[in-house]
Amino acid sequence: MRVGLTAMLTDRSIRPDELARAAEDRGFHSLLLPEHTHLPLVSRDDHPLEGRVPDDYARTLDPFVALATAAGVTESLVLGTGIALLPVRDALLTAKEVATLDHLSGGRVVLGVGAGWNLAELADHGIDVATRRARLREQVAAMRSLWRDEVATFTGDHVSFEPSWAWPKPVAGGVPIWLGVGAGTTGLADVAAFADVWAPHGASGLVDALPRLAAACEAIDRDPATVRTVPVGTRPTAGKLDHLVDLGIDEVVVLLPDVRRDAALAELERLADLLTDWRGAAPAPTDERARAATSPVDPHAAPVGARRSTT
Repeated sequence: MRVGLTAMLTDRSIRPDELARAAEDRGFHSLLLPEHTHLPLVSRDDHPLEGRVPDDYARTLDPFVALATAAGVTESLVLGTGIALLPVRDALLTAKEVATLDHLSGGRVVLGVGAGWNLAELADHGIDVATRRARLREQVAAMRSLWRDEVATFTGDHVSFEPSWAWPKPVAGGVPIWLGVGAGTTGLADVAAFADVWAPHGASGLVDALPRLAAACEAIDRDPATVRTVPVGTRPTAGKLDHLVDLGIDEVVVLLPDVRRDAALAELERLADLLTDWRGAAPAPTDERARAATSPVDPHAAPVGARRSTT
């Protein structure tokens, strides 16, 4: 199983380049950073999972600038957003930023996107919250045209541009789209419709949700095997990792909860040791684990716990 990290980095946290280098040295697969432009005071008690919104939401670094610093000091670490608030962004500018980061990093970018939960934050950007999901779907389609086509064009209700040239292109001709959304009917339908990866928050409820995601794919004649599920923000234990492998999950992004420099490095070491011990104690794959054991592996990935040589 590939294991990545997500952390809410701020102006008071460990630097993204230092964290990225330390994560790669310990064999972590990826680093995903969230996006919040600001924290309206009226929404400080409205977090859907935590109740009161932590102050760090007002201090988050811009993910693309932060990931660019990480790209410059790493060689194989996958760099991504977890998640970018695509509805508040301009599709043309975002496509350019993502393609540039992918080009300069040698094809190491994934784009996690979502419609956003903080309605006050969205409103300050002039976004109609009732249409934010439709806007997101169009933005993804428009960006894929810009990344893929020599002459790109798109006409929609929320995004439109004339036939245009746009370079650089991503290394692979596109960037994987990870959709951060809940397990409701609408969310899973969106995953089936346009995402490469479903990125649920945490790992709870997957036993029920994965068959419903497969059904959503089959309803539009999409092969469910073409959609991967990567839980993001989970707090790992050996039992939880065993459970995910049994479900056929081949990648997980774990949470680094304390981003103060010394605490972050200590927690990173603890996580790497936990994962190394888990790998060493893992039983032989069962039939239920066959799909995870045979899933394609990124050639850049190294097992968690393996230190990169510094000599």
